[in-house]
Parts: sequence; structure tokens; C-alpha cells
Amino acid sequence: MANVVLIGATGFVGSAILNELVERAHKVTAVVRNTSRLPKNNNITAIEEDVANVDAIAKLSEGKDAIISSYNPGWMNPQITELLYSNYPKILEATKKSGVKRLLIVGGAGTLFVKPGVRLIDTGVIPDEIMGGVRPLADFYLKTLVNENDIDWVFFSPAGTFDKEGKKTGKFRLGSDDLVVDAQGNSHISVQDYAIAMVDELEQVKHHKERFTIGY
Repeated sequence: MANVVLIGATGFVGSAILNELVERAHKVTAVVRNTSRLPKNNNITAIEEDVANVDAIAKLSEGKDAIISSYNPGWMNPQITELLYSNYPKILEATKKSGVKRLLIVGGAGTLFVKPGVRLIDTGVIPDEIMGGVRPLADFYLKTLVNENDIDWVFFSPAGTFDKEGKKTGKFRLGSDDLVVDAQGNSHISVQDYAIAMVDELEQVKHHKERFTIGY
């Protein structure tokens, strides 16, 4: 049983990770903007805190086994770009300040390669309306995380799309830097299966200071 901090525990991906953590009897300090949206469970400690508050996040993380970040200010938030650029470095800073050695990040698919030398973010297939959320996370991975050596981080990129009516199957494939596609050339995963793989990584610790990805 691990004792972890989960940032963004009520979001689309964060809530799936929270469910998987609780199902496996891990203890979770859930950091959210609105604690009323969290389920009631003895293994969940609800904390309402701003991720921009480095000292507060560091303090509540002290002594924990890992920090999982599913931070997203909201795709419809007009400040999403500014907030992602500002707050992900602060989450990294808070992790290092807390003394926690492991940081698992819900990454994006944008930096995955679709063919040699070509990343998904550069193909033109990502809609302009979400690029404001895609680009900052890609830049954080490419310009900051890959140069980070003080803590044991992972950046877990999902498939190209999350299945809208996905199910928990437990059957998927993991990759490293290339987009995982199925026999029809589609790249997709359910949020429930993504959560399984994230908690597997928490428990089994197979990746170190690197990115990995998932797909069917």
C-alpha cells in the first residue's frame, strides 16, 4: 500500500486514477479546487489547495511515497495556456522541496512520434481549439522534464484519443516515444485502462526519468 498525493483528483483522468488507487487500497491525499466533488472514502484525505502555492503543496506532500499530477485548469478555461506554463514548473518545484522522490505526470500525446522525426503536435491533426492546452505540456516535457535529474519522474502519455465510452479491460500495450496504434491505425485508450497502467507504474516502478505511453 502506497501513500500518495494526487493533484487534480476530480478531473476526467484524475478521477479515474483516484478510483483505481482506492480500489487497490492505497492512501490518497487528493488535492483539488473543490473538495465537495470528491467521493467519501476512508482512504481519501481531501485537500482544497492551489497548485501554484509551492510551499503548501510541498508541506502536504512530505513523507509521501509519490506525487501523481493530473493537473489541468480545464479545457474551457481561457487562461489554460498561461496556467499550464506557470504551474507545472511549480508542481515540479514543490515535489523537490517536499523530499518526495517520485513524480508521475499525466502527460499528453502531442510529443509522441508518428514517424521518424515527426511528433503528433507537428502534424496539424490536433484541433486549434485545444492546442492552448497541448503545447504547454509538450514544452514542459521537452524543455524541462528531460533535463531533470534530481527526482525520479515519469511522463505518461495517453494514446491519441480517449474512448468516449471506454471500458476497463486491463488489456493494452505500452510503448515509449512512438504513438501506439491498433491494426486499423487508430490510437486510442479508455481512461479506465490508462488509470490501471498509471497505478501499475506506481506499484511496480518500471520507468525512471523517462516517458512511456499506452494504446490498444
